[in-house]
Amino acid sequence: MTEQGHAQGAAGRKPARVLYLTLEAPRVGQASHVHVSEIIAGLRRRGHEVVLFRPSYTDAKVKPGVAGRMWEYVRLQLALIATLRRGDVIYVRGHFMAVMAALWARLTGTPILHEVNGPYQDIMVTYPWLRSFAGILGVLQRSQYRWGSRLLPVTQELGDWLRQESGHDRITVIPNGANVDLFNPDAPALCEVPEGSYVIFFGGLAKWHGVGNMLAAVERPEWPQGVRLVVVGDGQERDKVAAAAQRNQAVVFMGYRPYDVLPGLVARSLSGIVAISDPDGRSRTGLFPLKLFETLAAGVPAVVTDFPGQADLIRDHACGLVIPPDDPKALAEAVAELAANPDEAKAMGRRGCHVVRTEHSWQHRANQTADLIATLTEG
Repeated sequence: MTEQGHAQGAAGRKPARVLYLTLEAPRVGQASHVHVSEIIAGLRRRGHEVVLFRPSYTDAKVKPGVAGRMWEYVRLQLALIATLRRGDVIYVRGHFMAVMAALWARLTGTPILHEVNGPYQDIMVTYPWLRSFAGILGVLQRSQYRWGSRLLPVTQELGDWLRQESGHDRITVIPNGANVDLFNPDAPALCEVPEGSYVIFFGGLAKWHGVGNMLAAVERPEWPQGVRLVVVGDGQERDKVAAAAQRNQAVVFMGYRPYDVLPGLVARSLSGIVAISDPDGRSRTGLFPLKLFETLAAGVPAVVTDFPGQADLIRDHACGLVIPPDDPKALAEAVAELAANPDEAKAMGRRGCHVVRTEHSWQHRANQTADLIATLTEG
């Protein structure tokens, strides 16, 4: 349905009051902040009132310790429960500690939607010490899924996994999206752009984002001369990237940059790199990372690793190249192929831009969510 059609379809419907709970702090510069902000903005454009419940330390430079965060999780949910009115809808960004809100919704018959971004193991990739509590964490999360009015996984494979975990079929796949007003082929350059031809990685510098494989690919003989790897972001692999940039002129490390600077950098690149790996099998339930849609929206092809979701999108629309995970040689060859065929690379970029603008904008995602809310409140 078109944006106009959605607006017309919303006419006559009573706007809902949506209580949006995110226990993960949506910090500026992180994908979680983009997702939360864009969905809320889209729901508000549809006429809904949205009340955001987020950790009080979201904008603080230093997060509290484990005990402080646990207390904040409880406090936030008590505040949500105290605010809840008849006819409200609860929207939860998936988190194992959101069980209080989920239980209250079940007891009161309040519609509740759970956005699901990955399997239980995801949090243990980031925090390995939580493996000791894997059993109880699984129970907390599984209970929420079973009680949920609607589950919103970001990939079809994650949806299939949720059917088994939850024992029901109240599931609608709603992937990530892109802000097509910001990310487009004509995005202005708001900072100094690296000279010459380059491919770009932007986002969190986590190991599972394939940072090490990208740096190894630049050292390969297959990597094309005259093409540089530009890395924009911050995180645990920061020192490794900085060291590579010191010893190799083909690596440009720009560090953290504000979100509104990214579109101009991406739009002037040869390709975006989405070389995610598969720690503990977490990528096998599919991937639709934010940076994939933003890269394509900027009119450039994406080089992605062969996991469900992202690889399917690239293959279905011929808007990039798919490579095996953890394969620096294949990544170097893919970059060389794009560099040697600039006309085809541009054609891939145009196809990717078209499909994101017509099917994968954040407003499309908000419209899907708003339609589900209408079903839950009017049904």
